[in-house]
Amino acid sequence: MRRLAVGLFLVLHGLVHGWYVVLSLGWVEVEDQMGWSGHSWLLSSLLPEGVILTVASVLYVAVTVGFVLGGIGYAFEWGWWKPAVVGAAVLSTVVLVVMWNGRFDLLIEQGAAGVLINIGLLVAILVLELE
Repeated sequence: MRRLAVGLFLVLHGLVHGWYVVLSLGWVEVEDQMGWSGHSWLLSSLLPEGVILTVASVLYVAVTVGFVLGGIGYAFEWGWWKPAVVGAAVLSTVVLVVMWNGRFDLLIEQGAAGVLINIGLLVAILVLELE
């Protein structure tokens, strides 16, 4: 039962990244209280907004796929789940930090909770050796 619960958590954590895909593709009108606006503290002065949004979309889709496959792999005890989840957690953290808009308001909506979850997953897998 624990394997199914953890696997489901990983899948759901991955699917949350889909919200950033929705935002970056402009499928909904972005409002301030939604968090991420498409501006990056690191990239906005270097790249056009369209490029940033496209890169964000591709990377968030990769993260989503990594967590979903990793969660399914964990639930069914497939040996490759660890690299999938570790890769997704590292990529998710890097993308969330790079795409952060540089403001400290709405940190949860911008992915701070996701970064903490990713860190917890990395500690559980790499330090505590979650099986």
